[in-house]
Formats: sequence, C-alpha cells, structure tokens
Amino acid sequence: MKESLSTEQARKLVLQSQRIPPTHHTGRATEATLAAIEHLGYIQIDTISVVQRAHHHTLWNRNPRYKASQLDQLLSDKQVFEYWSHAAAYLPFRDYRFSLPRKHALARGDQSHWYKRDERLMKLVLKRIASEGPLMAKDFEYTGKKIGEWQTKPAKRALEYLFMQGDLMVPYRVNFHKVYELTERVLPEGTDTTLPDPQEYARFLITRFLRANGLGQSTEIAYLLSGTKRLVSATLQDMVFSGELLQIRVADKLYYALPSSLELLGKPLARSKLKILSPFDNLLIQRNRMKSLFGFDYLIECYVPEPKRRYGYFSLPVLWDGKLVARMDCKTERKASRMHIYHLALEPIVQKIDALLLALRNELESFLQFNGCNKLQLHRTSPASVKPELQILIKDLTR
Repeated sequence: MKESLSTEQARKLVLQSQRIPPTHHTGRATEATLAAIEHLGYIQIDTISVVQRAHHHTLWNRNPRYKASQLDQLLSDKQVFEYWSHAAAYLPFRDYRFSLPRKHALARGDQSHWYKRDERLMKLVLKRIASEGPLMAKDFEYTGKKIGEWQTKPAKRALEYLFMQGDLMVPYRVNFHKVYELTERVLPEGTDTTLPDPQEYARFLITRFLRANGLGQSTEIAYLLSGTKRLVSATLQDMVFSGELLQIRVADKLYYALPSSLELLGKPLARSKLKILSPFDNLLIQRNRMKSLFGFDYLIECYVPEPKRRYGYFSLPVLWDGKLVARMDCKTERKASRMHIYHLALEPIVQKIDALLLALRNELESFLQFNGCNKLQLHRTSPASVKPELQILIKDLTR
C-alpha cells in the first residue's frame, strides 16, 4: 500500500530530516557538529570563498555554535575524514568501510578516474611519502608544462589517483592545500576495513540518504555514484517488500521513505526562522529534486558568463516559512569587515514580504558575525520596491 503526502507535507519532512532550521542543541558544540556530519552522511567541500566556504556554511546552518576550529578538531581526533561522496566531502569515520567499494573499483580499473593512470610515477610518489612522511603537491618539484583543464602537474595527478583509490589519505590541509599521508598511518586503530558486499553497500546508501533527506527516488540515492543505480533500484524493491521502506506518492511522483521518518511530520517546523544557505548545502545539491519538491529552479551563476547572469555570481538560496523564497548574491570584503549584498531577488511565491524582510534582517546579524563582518552594504533588490524597507531594517548593521 502506498502512502500519500501533500507537497507541503513532503517539504516539511525533507526539512525536518535535514535538521534545518536547527533545533536547540545541548552539550559541547563540537559534539553537535559531529552529530550533524554523522546524520547528514557527508559535508561537501568547496574552494569558493566569496563568503565562508561551503563546508563551514552548511555546518553553521545545522549548529549555530559552529566554529571552523571544530572541523579541524574532528579531523585531528579522527572522527571525520576527507574523501568523495558525490563530490569532495568530509565524511564520518564510522562510515569509513563504505568508502571502500569506490576505492577498490578505482584500483581494479572498474571505474575511471578523471586523471590518466601513471603507475611508475604513482610508485615513486608513494615511496617518497613512505620514507619522508606527509607531503603536499608543492613538495614535488616540476618545471615542465602543466596538464589539462585544471593545469595540474603530474605529481599532483598521481597523488590524487592514490588518494582516490585509497593508498593515501588527507589528514589535514595547510592553507586549504591537501597534505597526503599513507592510509595506514592515518586510520584510527580498530577501524573496520572489511569491504561491504554489494547488498550491504546498497542498503547503506539507501538508509543514509533517506535518514538525511526524508524521502527519495532511486536516481537521487544513486546520484553521481558510478555503478550503483541498478543495484539501488533492486534493493529498494526488496526493502519495500520486506516492510523496511514505504512508498510515498507526492503529486505525480513516487518516493521511498523509512517508516520512522513519518513521525517527523508530527513535530513543529521552525517556520519563522530564516536561513541563508550555501549553494552546496546538502538540502540543495540535487537541483532537479529542489525544482520538483520546492518549485525552486536554481543555478550557481559563477559558471555562467557575467552578461548572462540573472541573480549574481554566487547567489545564496534563502529558506523561510518552509519554502525557498529568495536568492541573495553576497560577497565579503574581508579587509574592511564588510559584506555586500549585490542582489536580493525574491521569488514570485512570496506574499508576506514584511515578515520575510524582518526575518532576513534578524538572520543577517548572525550571518555577518559568522563571516567576520561588522558592516553591511545593500546594492540592489528585485523587486526594487523592497530596497527602501530593507534598508531601514538593516540600518544598524550598515555602520
């Protein structure tokens, strides 16, 4: 038997599962950060820093007491590690063995890598790290021509291949540059390194996704996970048959959910609390999903030529009242401790504009602090009529 949810109920289930807006946490702030990573399954790493980087931004939105030093501490304490989810990410060490299927597939050549394999150079790089200890790409001298779209030197390509197939790990970064070390020197003692069988791996992917996202489709669960789509689809059917999963109909689409997740619909959602999201937030990363469930057609325009941008270089989605209601193109001017809002664009669905702007003003105060800023400059809004009202509300933030 299939359950049915309204679109509004589905949105509530997704947001409650994503734990955003966050509820109050007791205990140590670092523990709350680890709990967020373990619940979500991964936190995407990104290099763009016009505002706080995506991994910090996403964690701060789940834990208001978050500080960047907490992530460094969790890495140092070997509670989390860096690897690949659908993209570069921090993952909880408790899930380490589920990173092994991809690593083994790459080592066997069953999956392709974006870099060409150079066995001779990989052996030389591995031997040098074994004898010298942790090294960065810059520690390998190279005066020749760099290769490919990303202009990468050969040693960097070898390091990344060894990292992706599991011979090396990244225990920490220096100025955001990776430091590589032998995996056996990084793994905590007692780490489970048994390779999960395909069925166990598929069940892990399914339950991890549904726990963190409330409901999902097979294509969403297998998103950018090479070679998993058929296995995930078959395992979903098995889990429905055994009663471990429910099938949920939302409008004209069919989703899967853990039975226990529906209990979240009985809990209140902090609708009055506004959150300014990273473009790489776990909630948002699958754009088609957001379009289908939230009616939010989102594109990061930093990859779009400037004349063709509608909203701005790095517009941040704004969540309020259980909906995605705006996009805000921001940039921090760190030396001046100033944040610029180059363009705030409201979605057509917004009706209670006054309430939205007041909620935005309240969140901007915290967002400025999080980004190390104490001044705010508003440049443009859409519609333009919104700007004078917001300018008044943020007057005390524009000093």
